[in-house]
Amino acid sequence: MKKLIGIIAVLFCLNVNAEQKVTVFAAASLTNAMEDIGKLYEQQNQDTKIVFSFASSSTLARQIEQGAPVDIFMSADQKWMDYLIEKNIVKQKETLLKNSLVLITAADSTLTDVTINKQTDWSQLLPTGERLAVGDPDHVPAGLYAKESLTNLGVYSKLEPQLARANNVRAALTLVELQETPIGIVYSTDAKVSNKVKIIGEFPADTFASIEYPVALLNKDAEGFYNFLQTDLAKAVFDQYGFVTQ
Repeated sequence: MKKLIGIIAVLFCLNVNAEQKVTVFAAASLTNAMEDIGKLYEQQNQDTKIVFSFASSSTLARQIEQGAPVDIFMSADQKWMDYLIEKNIVKQKETLLKNSLVLITAADSTLTDVTINKQTDWSQLLPTGERLAVGDPDHVPAGLYAKESLTNLGVYSKLEPQLARANNVRAALTLVELQETPIGIVYSTDAKVSNKVKIIGEFPADTFASIEYPVALLNKDAEGFYNFLQTDLAKAVFDQYGFVTQ
């Protein structure tokens, strides 16, 4: 009987180890890179399962505030990470990546490259009745950056009625992929993972705040994967997808 109990105890421990998981909330623009990095980590740590939830940083931050179980949070801007710091939910953050903002169109579009500045003729890019795909400027980081840039370029108030507001940057990308809108504003990394769109312009870096991705550890049990995100192996994956690593 004691032997049987011992065997059961061993099997229970093995099962517990097999079921260890790390829950990661990450901005939608990180989807491809983080999934690849998660697979690399699982290959090296076969008793750990990385579970991702991708959405806009604002949505994820509010879910965390409401008590959603999460071990690691990676935001597409400092604002929503600082929001959780102010709520005393996040204690510390590290800035891991940077990105840039680009204008995209469908891969088979006749639109050609454009220099984006205060002289840009947006009526040629966005005829009356057409819409500009963008993350919702009210809360989606990509949309906030786009609004800031367009405002500094002096055209936001003119273009605002034509915005197609998406719930996250990948949703904005999809609108252009499906040709529901002729153009869209996304991160350069999002454009590079799709063969259905092409980049036709890059927004001047001095027209919007630096696009930074902070990461925070909310559960020390996930410290292994948190540290892995900062290794050369993980950085190589981020580099592959066009992010600028710190």
